[in-house]
Amino acid sequence: MLGGSAGAAGSGPRLKFPTAPRDRLSVASWPFRAYIESPFNHDRDASKPGMDVAGFAKRMMREYGIHNIEPLNRHFGATEADYFRQLRGELKAAGAAIINIPVDVLGSLYDADENARLHAIERRRQWIDIAEMVGAPSIRVNDPAAQNSKPDVDRAAASLRSLADYGAQHGVVVNLENDDLVSEDAFFQAKVIDAVNSPYLRALPDFCNSMLAGDEKFQYEAVAAMAKRAWNVSHVKDSELGDGGKMFRIDLARTFGILKRAGFRGYYSMEWEGEGDPFEGTRELVASTLKLLGGASHRSAS
Repeated sequence: MLGGSAGAAGSGPRLKFPTAPRDRLSVASWPFRAYIESPFNHDRDASKPGMDVAGFAKRMMREYGIHNIEPLNRHFGATEADYFRQLRGELKAAGAAIINIPVDVLGSLYDADENARLHAIERRRQWIDIAEMVGAPSIRVNDPAAQNSKPDVDRAAASLRSLADYGAQHGVVVNLENDDLVSEDAFFQAKVIDAVNSPYLRALPDFCNSMLAGDEKFQYEAVAAMAKRAWNVSHVKDSELGDGGKMFRIDLARTFGILKRAGFRGYYSMEWEGEGDPFEGTRELVASTLKLLGGASHRSAS
């Protein structure tokens, strides 16, 4: 069953997670952004063959035998309700499902200006509605830096409490990721999640983002802090390209061990961030993940 179930106040989302290793895998659309056809995707490379979200899901099934996807909000082809309902039907017919929607929009959730915060909340709230329409159990919201304030736990918590309450009404969890090292630092995100204290506000541990600080101790402690607060999805990668073209790498087995010890039972979404072909890079990442989870490999059907 996909899609959380909203219940009485104090109850949490209900989602039956699969246990077979391959069924726990998902593929994020971000590494394939050059191929995604969408009027909102500014990363499209017209020299490469294109595919829409439904086409992406079908390609991931052919390439890797994975039927779960995680499409970025900018990769959807329209904003109308009819589009999302039709997409849900098309994905269901293909045997695919959306397990999370990463949402990148403008506005800081801890902005010192109250009106700016309210606009930032509303931009994210509409994606809770969209997640419900496509049957996704969660969204991941971004929180870019504010120009008029340092990261503020109280203001961010107030904004996210509002979003979590709205998510509870629609059976959609709001996830926070350890991404930007200032505004989305893992330990800042953990403080915000703890302050809100809602089952509809959770963490999304990214395997490598925190390594961009160049501090291995910080990296694994950051992942552990996020893993303790995670629910349905994490981002799997073994490397990431930082500023100046420097490649940062992490120990994949060690990171999986952190999530396992934290009792994480959700989806592992492949978000390959290396150099070269994303199809081959993702293939290698899938193989490594299945090996660590105890699953079988898969050859492309194409």
